[in-house]
Amino acid sequence: MDNRADIRDFLVSRRARLTPDQVGLPTSARRRVTGLRREEVAVLAGVSTEWYTRLEKGHIAGVSEEVLDAVAHALKLDDEERTYLFDLARAARPAHRRATRRRDVVLAPPVQWMLDSITMSAAFVRNGRLDVVATNSLARALHAPMFASGTTTEHGRANFARYHFLDPTSRDFFVDWESGAAATAALLRAEAGREPHDRALRELVGELSTLSSEFRELWASHDIRIHHHGTKRLQHPEVGILELTYQSVDLPSAGRAVHDLSLYTAEPGTPHEERLTLLASWAATNDTTHESRTAEYQDRPHPTGRTSGARAADDL
Repeated sequence: MDNRADIRDFLVSRRARLTPDQVGLPTSARRRVTGLRREEVAVLAGVSTEWYTRLEKGHIAGVSEEVLDAVAHALKLDDEERTYLFDLARAARPAHRRATRRRDVVLAPPVQWMLDSITMSAAFVRNGRLDVVATNSLARALHAPMFASGTTTEHGRANFARYHFLDPTSRDFFVDWESGAAATAALLRAEAGREPHDRALRELVGELSTLSSEFRELWASHDIRIHHHGTKRLQHPEVGILELTYQSVDLPSAGRAVHDLSLYTAEPGTPHEERLTLLASWAATNDTTHESRTAEYQDRPHPTGRTSGARAADDL
């Protein structure tokens, strides 16, 4: 397995979005393409056209950081896109070209203690495939529709991407569904750059691509999201509309595992804080509700037609 197709499509997509005017090159009315030509990128990067053509065909292994920097500058990549390009180069090295199924790293008990100590913010940890691997009670209550979804495994492991694209109820839960869908696909694209040979990730992307036309379109855009923060609006079935700010930070992990801690909170003094406080109170007194609701929905059909047990096997 190799990642040459991802390298090619990413570079082509970034080249296509630039015009000569944007990079200070002359243009003419006879121009047949809207984006830059390969030879123009080569000039901007200070390399030969033949060399850049080879790079755009996916032959990136062994390319120096200086040259990658020059290409990133020529294509006006932002910081996250530049990181993605360097991840693609690292993964293309022969030592990394092995299809693997990474085992999930068990979080240290102090991480769960930390989550449980947070009472006024929804806090959860997810891996690079967007599986939710640990939560506090408010996070479970906040995302109750996702945990009750047929896209969640029989062991209660929810996945943001599966819920977002494969469960129709997500369109009611996420008020800004389109922007959330774009961010979700971009986060998975960044993970694919880090771990292009992870079988479980490839299977997830294949499943979403097969079952969701929206995901296929977003995946083809090659947009990247690494740092996740902003404002999210949710239509919660218990307390109504919630407008929350969220921030995700990386957690130290063993080996190649990627975990981030996400915190959702409301602006003080707003109706959204009142509703989140109400939800926190409800969560504190009904913490067993999650387990009963999950059990209730275990037998709901999944869009793939697989059993919940088969879905659980995907997470090993």
